[in-house]
Amino acid sequence: MATYENRAREARDLKDERLETAFEQGHDADVPYNLETYIPPTSDLEKSVHSTPASTRDDDGNLGEETQAAAVHEIDPNIVDWDGPDDPENPMNWPVKKKWRLIFILALVTLVTPLASSFFAPGVPQVMKSFGATSNIIAALVVSIYILGFAIGPLIIAPMSELVGRYHIYNICNLLFVIFTIACAVSSNMNMLIAFRFLAGCVGSSPVTIGGGTIADIFPRDQRAGAMAIWAMGPLLGPVVGPVCGGFLVQAKGWRWVFWILAIFSAFFAMLLLTLTNETYAPAILERKAARLRKSTGNPNLRSRLKSPIPPKELFIMSIVRPMKMLIFSPIVFLMSLYVAINYGILYLLFTTITFVFEDQYHFSSGAVGLAFIGTGVGMLSGMAALGIMSDKIIKKQEAKGNVKPEHRLPLLLTLPGGIALPLGIFLYGWTADKHVHWIAPIIGTAFIGLGNLTGMMTIQTYLVDAFTVHAASAIAANTVLRSMFGAFIPLAGLSLYDKLGLGWGNSLLGFVGLVIIPVPIFFRYYGERIRTDKRFQVRL
Repeated sequence: MATYENRAREARDLKDERLETAFEQGHDADVPYNLETYIPPTSDLEKSVHSTPASTRDDDGNLGEETQAAAVHEIDPNIVDWDGPDDPENPMNWPVKKKWRLIFILALVTLVTPLASSFFAPGVPQVMKSFGATSNIIAALVVSIYILGFAIGPLIIAPMSELVGRYHIYNICNLLFVIFTIACAVSSNMNMLIAFRFLAGCVGSSPVTIGGGTIADIFPRDQRAGAMAIWAMGPLLGPVVGPVCGGFLVQAKGWRWVFWILAIFSAFFAMLLLTLTNETYAPAILERKAARLRKSTGNPNLRSRLKSPIPPKELFIMSIVRPMKMLIFSPIVFLMSLYVAINYGILYLLFTTITFVFEDQYHFSSGAVGLAFIGTGVGMLSGMAALGIMSDKIIKKQEAKGNVKPEHRLPLLLTLPGGIALPLGIFLYGWTADKHVHWIAPIIGTAFIGLGNLTGMMTIQTYLVDAFTVHAASAIAANTVLRSMFGAFIPLAGLSLYDKLGLGWGNSLLGFVGLVIIPVPIFFRYYGERIRTDKRFQVRL
């Protein structure tokens, strides 16, 4: 019995690792074009592995990597694989120093592109004056259009990285990001600036889209936590740190220097990544090895063990259609994505209007106005700390009971305070700014907004991953597309809303929307399992 339980536990662990790795690498786990994707139980490989003599197994009955590779070659001698478990070409076998050098450089690149989303915000009044623009919609669009690029870029970047490898995608996108950012710096009119901001957002999404996959390429699951934490700080802190630095830069040098600084730093980090790192994506590395062997041996039948059986056209269609099908036809994905999208849209409405609010209401200078964004950052960090401490404790408690469900990712202890924090922060921010209460009061309000935004986004993302397992990447992609679209378009109404209703009632309208959506995660906490298992709500993918 003990042996059976051990084997069952090992099987579950292997399945969990394959699911987690596939998601981190940016694809669904049922797409068989990666080392850690599912192999159908009836495949020739599994038959070969299962028929391998007991003498080749270890004390626990498991096959070593060499034996598994031999099983593959028994099926087809034209299969190209690693040269044993210690092959130095395998990124998993890279020296520790080489791995962490890559992570450090990748973290720098991943910091710059999210930072660019809001770095420019304090300079909007100067831009409007430079180009003689007066439209409130244009004032918001010039900031938020970048986020629309973050919605569209990943749909192309993710499948392309599976076809040509991550290294090429990083370097192409980094080069284009520098070019588009320089184009923003030398823009001669508002249309040109908006167009190149959008293009910069599309290519700037690459490190956020495939950075987690790079980490999964080089670290086994039990060693990823530290690397993921370092890499994830960029997307979290970038949009908040950006305006703080950007405010003083705009005041000292003008708005164009925001883009020149971004271009300089991104070019430097891009050169580091180009010259000091290598390809990490195993299928791409083995495919190049197979190409070399085909040329040297004259055997055209040689092929990589990890070669994707899915044609590129089908891969592109799948990467775009599957998330959209889940978004439209799955009530869980749609409502949860809508909840996050509203949160995100309100956050970026805040980012695009806070400069005008604090300059008009409190007469902050262009430099000091960037400091008004600190409250949001403090709130987000507080939410991250709360999640880190409480979420794992709740899951471990349920594991001890032997009753872990995806819905346990939505504990009332986190979802309810987080849901209340958002509208509370909006009301506090709006009315204190409207009544000219001391400037610290609205900044405290933005801290509550940051807290509610992060707890809502993170709890729902982990829930979607656990709820959709095999199709976790598509569920998150659907969430990201809707979230980014709201983040791009809701801010367009911000300044006009304040002009018509004032800061108090204008923000109150947003606060009431925040109150209305509070029940969404609570509803799925209690009824999510019933909906997930109901055949009427299951999407055919």
